[in-house]
Amino acid sequence: MIDFKGAQFPKPVILYVVFFYLRYAVSYRDLEEIMAERGVRVDHATLNRWVVKYAPLIGAEAQARKRPTASSWRMDETYIKVKGRWTYLYRAVDRHGKTLDFTLSVRRDLAAARRFFKRVISTNGVPDRVVIDKSGANLAGLQAVNVSLKFTAKCKTVEILQVKYLNNILEQDHRFIKRITAPMMGFKSVHSAAATLAGIEAAHMIRKGQFDDPGMTVFQQFAALAA
Repeated sequence: MIDFKGAQFPKPVILYVVFFYLRYAVSYRDLEEIMAERGVRVDHATLNRWVVKYAPLIGAEAQARKRPTASSWRMDETYIKVKGRWTYLYRAVDRHGKTLDFTLSVRRDLAAARRFFKRVISTNGVPDRVVIDKSGANLAGLQAVNVSLKFTAKCKTVEILQVKYLNNILEQDHRFIKRITAPMMGFKSVHSAAATLAGIEAAHMIRKGQFDDPGMTVFQQFAALAA
């Protein structure tokens, strides 16, 4: 359960605001105006604090509660602007387009790729195969992970495929994330960017039906992750 103790506004109000920001393409000032129209006076700086505080907690719950994913993965990276500079958003989905995990990195190199593959395997298990692009860094990162996997108890390694068209499903998935982040006009820090993206990914997972949702609305599913 996520703790809302000490918050100046009721939990449902905070969750509604955070969900709205993460799910739809709005700025903090847009959302400040929207909430004012609904009788809730809250400034954009407070909205930002709520998102940075609660979005990663909800994102972690989403990772823990999501349904099992397929063993064939697609991995690629896209770009997110932080402090006026482009950073690299590593993302992976399974062959059905279900979200696996993400990480934000200031560099696009072997070390960053290896860290991402180790992260996504730790949260989703070892896949049968991973489709990547022609990036030498991504290939080297996954090969380095395979070396480590050879010495585990199961001795299972990952088949690596470098076939660009097979990653089309992930390229399309990137577009949703970029559409939500576009009105944000960049982030002020890597920390706030990663926190916000964790929530965006969680809201996107709900949209893709990755949770047990017996009759619940999209917002109700989001709120349930905080319960």
